[in-house]
Amino acid sequence: MTLDDLKKEYDKLQLKYGDSNLDSIYNGGCSNNPDICFVFMNPTGKNIASSKSWKGIKSPWIGTKNIWDLFYELKLLDTSIYNKIKTIKSSDWTYDFANEVYENVKKHKYFITNLGKCTQIDARILPDSVYKEYLYLLEREIEIINPKVIVLFGNQVSSIVLNKKISVSKCRKKMFIKKINSKEYKCYSVFYPVGNGRYNIDKSIEDIKYIIDNIKSKK
Repeated sequence: MTLDDLKKEYDKLQLKYGDSNLDSIYNGGCSNNPDICFVFMNPTGKNIASSKSWKGIKSPWIGTKNIWDLFYELKLLDTSIYNKIKTIKSSDWTYDFANEVYENVKKHKYFITNLGKCTQIDARILPDSVYKEYLYLLEREIEIINPKVIVLFGNQVSSIVLNKKISVSKCRKKMFIKKINSKEYKCYSVFYPVGNGRYNIDKSIEDIKYIIDNIKSKK
């Protein structure tokens, strides 16, 4: 099974749980043993790649600005790319620039995905039952890319992926183990850094820096 094979399953679930006028958003970045796999919640129509007219890569956060502040502060995004993201309009993202951004993500050895790939028109809260239908597919993603560490954003995503009640504020910098088939993966739960969670971005950065330092110490 490959990442491309999973897209067919994501598209089926988009028809079931997403907005009928939008496409699924998949993933992007380093797909071969990345240092970190970042797992967000689900995409919204603010991602211009969710438009059915978009013929480029359908990766997270295309055409948005705020999340790239996080990656830049973590030194996971080159300054030239970051400055362009912050200065151009959403509608000015081209297929080539989207590819350039994700080549930079790949260069810094991380992978960006969502637990749910069902794109909504807005940032409405989805029930656990919807995310749980995507869990098996996320686990296949993880097996394919084989990350060193998984960062789970927010209480809901963390609780579903780890199959236990998680409160990020009570487990900062704590490592959890998720077993998929016979392999164990190191996971950390981190504050959600965008939208209503924007005020927690400094805590997210602090905790991810701690995780990155741990990765570097093991090399």
